[in-house]
Amino acid sequence: MRLSAEVMRIFQRKLDRRSLLKAAMLAVGGCIFPYTAFGALGEQLPPDRSLSLYNLHTEENLKTVYWSRGEYIPEALVDINCILRDHRTGEITSIDKRLLDLLYAIARRLGTKDPFKIISGYRSPSTNALLRKRSSGVAKGSLHQQGKAVDIRVPGCELSSLRNAAIALKGGGVGYYPTSHFVHIDVGRVRYW
Repeated sequence: MRLSAEVMRIFQRKLDRRSLLKAAMLAVGGCIFPYTAFGALGEQLPPDRSLSLYNLHTEENLKTVYWSRGEYIPEALVDINCILRDHRTGEITSIDKRLLDLLYAIARRLGTKDPFKIISGYRSPSTNALLRKRSSGVAKGSLHQQGKAVDIRVPGCELSSLRNAAIALKGGGVGYYPTSHFVHIDVGRVRYW
């Protein structure tokens, strides 16, 4: 039995809508659960995830496995929270685990084991207000205040390559500041500036 041309067109439109819906769901999933989406693309995830960080203001180094055997390691998270603290006030907050996973994914995408150089991690509300007085580029509701953003650079990596890696992962916002020599990444909504 042959389907009429009209029936075939309707069937094809439904397939196109289904394909579009499936692609949209994968994209949304990649935004909400960026690391899970990487695995869906066929990448084998290692049993451990580690980060190497260097705080430019405090000159502290940290290289730690923060996730192992399917779980975040509480002691490592404490160390990460500490190195990403507000260096002006000493205040510490919990850094969003999705941000850690995004940093890990960026390092893998770049193929680097060099430490992320941290310009700014967590910012207390008082620090954020101070920085807003000095610069129009500081958002009043900055995600730095929630432990969901970090400003970074990577030794030996072109800033534009770092920006492109972060954009490709679609894990949140990516700000490009070539004159200040850093890239802002966050786990808020996907947007670029």
